[in-house]
Amino acid sequence: MPATLGHHVVPVPLTVADGTPNMATMANRKAVSPGVEPAARDSGSASTEPAARVPATDAAEPRTGADVIRSHLRTLPVAPGVYQMLDAADDVLYVGKAKNLKNRVSSYVRGGGLTTRIQKMVAATRRLEVVTTHTEVEALLLESNLIKRHRPPFNVLLRDDKSFPYILLTADDRWPRLSKYRGTRAGKGDYFGPFASAGAVNRTLASLERAFLLRSCSDAVFANRTRPCLLYQIKRCSGPCVGKIGDDDYAVLVRQAREFLGGGSQRVQQAFARRMNEASEALEYESAASFRDRIRALTQIQAHQDINPAGIKDADVIAAHQAAGQTCIQVFFFRSGRNNGNRAYYPRHHSSIPVADVVGAFIGQFYDDKAPPALILTSHAVAEQDLIAEALSVRAGRRVRLLTPQRGDKRRLVRHAQSNAEAALGRRLAESASQRKLLDGVATVFGLDAAPRRIEVYDNSHISGQNPVGAMIVAGPDGLVKNAYRKFNIRGVPSADDPAEMSPGDDYAMMREVLTRRFSRALKEDPEREGESWPDLVLIDGGLGQLNVASEVFADLGIDDVAVAGISKGPDRNAGRERFHMPDRPSFSLEPNDPVLYFLQRLRDEAHRFAIGTHRAKRGKSMRQSNLDQIAGIGRTRKRALLMHFGSARDVARAGLDDLEQVDGISRTVAKKIYDHFHSGD
Repeated sequence: MPATLGHHVVPVPLTVADGTPNMATMANRKAVSPGVEPAARDSGSASTEPAARVPATDAAEPRTGADVIRSHLRTLPVAPGVYQMLDAADDVLYVGKAKNLKNRVSSYVRGGGLTTRIQKMVAATRRLEVVTTHTEVEALLLESNLIKRHRPPFNVLLRDDKSFPYILLTADDRWPRLSKYRGTRAGKGDYFGPFASAGAVNRTLASLERAFLLRSCSDAVFANRTRPCLLYQIKRCSGPCVGKIGDDDYAVLVRQAREFLGGGSQRVQQAFARRMNEASEALEYESAASFRDRIRALTQIQAHQDINPAGIKDADVIAAHQAAGQTCIQVFFFRSGRNNGNRAYYPRHHSSIPVADVVGAFIGQFYDDKAPPALILTSHAVAEQDLIAEALSVRAGRRVRLLTPQRGDKRRLVRHAQSNAEAALGRRLAESASQRKLLDGVATVFGLDAAPRRIEVYDNSHISGQNPVGAMIVAGPDGLVKNAYRKFNIRGVPSADDPAEMSPGDDYAMMREVLTRRFSRALKEDPEREGESWPDLVLIDGGLGQLNVASEVFADLGIDDVAVAGISKGPDRNAGRERFHMPDRPSFSLEPNDPVLYFLQRLRDEAHRFAIGTHRAKRGKSMRQSNLDQIAGIGRTRKRALLMHFGSARDVARAGLDDLEQVDGISRTVAKKIYDHFHSGD
């Protein structure tokens, strides 16, 4: 399929080596606003010469979004492509694709028939950008890519920031191993999956180890073993590290594991059953028991999930349920005839969008960075189903079918997934209702005008001023928003006595730095506070001192419309006796059994957990590094010798030249290099 775009973009290569569209390149091209005269097309490719810009017919700036769209209709091409609507701040409001750009875009200004959501989008539009494509399939692929990149508020948005785990059977060493794997498939070997969760992979790996006795240890551990490990003792490894099994026998185990994971489970189980019977007839009961246990392990893999349908080898089942303006989509993964688990998704969308349209948008974004299976079963027939299937086939490099079954085993499979989606959405709505009540309670406690949609909680962590970090966690109507968490490496805490000096452990100065950095950036990025990144309530883990610091920062930055409060431990630092502090209001406590108190405690504890974890990670990294690492010629052996002799890198820095020479492996020349490194500024 040719993969050329029209004149509205800078000409760059659009295909990769196999001829499929280079979507990364297409998504990063800078589109030119319509108003550029279409370049002539030939039968094979688009023009690569820059087109002449056509003078505007109306010198006045369009006053409304509809006027903006009308002003571009004359020059829009009658060709497939993608259009983007942008607001006054040049943020993308909506990304759409069309078989005929001119007809599709003109539909926004033809009068009636537009929903309230679309009318609001058109009203906010101040600029239009268009990218023409050679085919409608390319337009669909590019649309999905741009939606995931820009996250426009008027599109259906999939929040999918997790990669799926796989099982890797390596093929680049003498003794292949089984392991859990995430990321790009760069290493040599066979990848089996995806699995819905790490738990599903771990359970499957444990059963595979019992069934095939393949090693799971790293190469470093394997190379340094001198006796069998615990896995060998509990019959989950054949012990190749210490010669308990030969090359040929281990190769048989690898072949059996590869065959089982590749779909030949019945043949492998039948072979094990035959070997078990032969051992039993030969009165080799221990060997027969071993094969019996291995057969049980294989059965556990196949029967762990609720359903393993016959006739389904590689397929994804995508089923949706919509209620109360929200949609839950359940995706079940079937590979090699086995159910690899399921995962629930909750796309963000306007409540007026039908469930079939949500499913269609979900499919495009879900497979934007994932390889689709040969068969995708859906609960709802999506618009342009054949077009989506063709686009997925282009992306996968093989045929992909998209079906909405109406009867038979496939239909029962979809209904099972749909019932899971309905139950999951019911649980989420119940949790959201409870969360809304808690947020209403928070608004009452702190005197807010409405329930907060975003709460930010701040805490610091350090040990005697070493490795200081700040942490921010975020909560909202849907609970904790973990992808909005932020950590702050404290850059410098000036002492009150001498601003040039650093004051270890100055919690007030640390909090001042964290809040100043956070809200200075917020003012710079969103001064009009139109986005979702501004909090309605800021909670500080601390008492009046910390609260005063926060108030001073807000006053310095001119922020007077964000509520701020401190939460401190009560007498004897007992949970349940916390004191809350707010500007111009006496400190107060809540009833020990108040649900709002429990909620605020959880937020405070989550901020503390995140801060402690960040500090420990930083401290661990600093412990693995020292000033000795910066000295050329000081490798691991000499560094260990120096630290063993002096006790710490600080003591090495204080040592004299003669003292350094006393260390094993440190010559006069090396000692001089170390001494000069620490005393070059003297």
